[in-house]
Amino acid sequence: MSITKKTLGGLAVLILVAQFFRPEKNTSSEASLTVFLEEAKPSIEVQNILSKACYDCHSNNTNYLWYSKITPINYWMNHHIEEGKDELNFSDWASYSTKRKKHKMEEVYEEVEEKHMPISPYLITHSDANLTDEEIKLIVDWAKEQHNNF
Repeated sequence: MSITKKTLGGLAVLILVAQFFRPEKNTSSEASLTVFLEEAKPSIEVQNILSKACYDCHSNNTNYLWYSKITPINYWMNHHIEEGKDELNFSDWASYSTKRKKHKMEEVYEEVEEKHMPISPYLITHSDANLTDEEIKLIVDWAKEQHNNF
């Protein structure tokens, strides 16, 4: 058996074994967005945009698609989710100070307005999260209003 065949065989076994190791999923059974929704008062349109474009990485509830079962993709996704939640976690809204809430709303409208959010890797498999100019305006206007209310 050639070295190439041995290497490819070993790699295949390694990939197969890796499928048994997965990061913990970002799911919560609680109604974790209640405080945020009650306090920030997004319209139904804004709620729909947040749901399709933000909550997977910025809340305690990620909607996992089929590819999330494949290692190493699931670790890469988990890294993005953890980074997103570190920046802003709508599920933890109740624990934020007023000053932090104000700052987070400023970041929301800046990041969305500058088209830094949602991130491009997310858009590859979530084309519906690619925000239209109208959706961007809705999010920006709402976040600016909330920012001014804090």
